[in-house]
Amino acid sequence: QVQLVESGGGLVQPGGSLRLSCAASGITFSVYAMGWYRQPPGKQRELVAVITSGGSTNYADSVKGRFTISRDNARKTVSLQMNILKPEDTAVYYCNAEVVGTTINYWGQGTQVTVSS
Repeated sequence: QVQLVESGGGLVQPGGSLRLSCAASGITFSVYAMGWYRQPPGKQRELVAVITSGGSTNYADSVKGRFTISRDNARKTVSLQMNILKPEDTAVYYCNAEVVGTTINYWGQGTQVTVSS
């Protein structure tokens, strides 16, 4: 059974930092591209960052220079370090695992990040 379990969300003041983690089980983690998506209130889900099986990364323009995605294949985890958080970063953040070029795609349950003073 495939599971992606996110942790690390919470309430933070503008300018603060949070680190999200996603622990995967039930998959051959190293072959998956891992991503973080978010869904702000009343809006569609959007890509935040992705890291390929080879370690290449890609970021949404809105988070470049502030967020960093990383993976640990031995621990089967992917993390998102979020710095200089802004109120517009408020959203439910979802972990995603996919095998590029296939329909194999899994989602976590999401974790709430709220940036507010």
